[in-house]
Amino acid sequence: MSQPTSTLLAVDWGTSSLRAARLDAQGHVLEEKSVPRGIQTVAPGEFATVFEANFGDWARASGSFCLISGMAGSKQGWIEAPYCPCPAGFDEVAARLMWIADAPQGLPNARIAIVPGLSCEHPSAIAGLTNIPDVMRGEEVQILGTMQLSGLRDGVFVLPGTHNKWAQVSDGRVTGFSTFMTGEFYALLSRLSILAKTVDADAPFDEAAFIQGVNQSREGAGLLHNAFSARTLSLFSRMSASALASYLSGLIIGEEVGAQRLIKGTIVNLIGAPALTQRYAQVLALHGVQSRLFGAEATWAGLFALSRSLGRSTAPV
Repeated sequence: MSQPTSTLLAVDWGTSSLRAARLDAQGHVLEEKSVPRGIQTVAPGEFATVFEANFGDWARASGSFCLISGMAGSKQGWIEAPYCPCPAGFDEVAARLMWIADAPQGLPNARIAIVPGLSCEHPSAIAGLTNIPDVMRGEEVQILGTMQLSGLRDGVFVLPGTHNKWAQVSDGRVTGFSTFMTGEFYALLSRLSILAKTVDADAPFDEAAFIQGVNQSREGAGLLHNAFSARTLSLFSRMSASALASYLSGLIIGEEVGAQRLIKGTIVNLIGAPALTQRYAQVLALHGVQSRLFGAEATWAGLFALSRSLGRSTAPV
């Protein structure tokens, strides 16, 4: 068994970005760093080199070790870390950490592990398919961190982003979740579809137009129909290109939230960048649902809490 050390190098290595924090023995952030070296920019076999170039000085610090969450554990990442099946909490995830056997060349004593991510199964009505799998990488750490920060052990946890996650937590363990490609659909519609000719995707947020989009989504016609209104409202000069971006965002997020069957009185825990979590909080409020907002600190809190679970899980000496 390996006990936690005094300093943790916490890394969130995603598809398009790489960020890290050096944490002290109490989990306080000593330093943070962010570089545009997501896994899409790293050639196979070069992950150790990129890691050392950006965080070698931190990794050499006496008594430090590193936990990495996110897409670095995918098939396209540093080393594949098999998903941890739900239900899963701190101990289950910590027990499935994937330890890097070959340390970076300039860091012979480095202790580096990758967090596995979570998987779950959804029942399927399709003939021949018993279940349909769902997965997350990185969000599980944010959920665990939010539990650590708030003391919550039950509830609904939502992580807006490119592929949004709606997770259910019971007694400190993620019991299941669903993924919605909301952010990706917005990008595709606003930049690559016919709507790109009428929508200014880079326009500042227009709250009134956003709420109009949310309300339109509640009319029941469905996104495939409602999305075309972002074109016709422009054709008939009833909404500007800058307002249409927020209107389209409202349509898509409204469609996602409307599909959740949330009970009034439920408190949803929103985790992520304020620009997105605040939009979701607005939509949830229109459905009579309250929310709590948590930010990027959840990632560092989650990785720190996992490091404190290592005494109860298998790790290299």
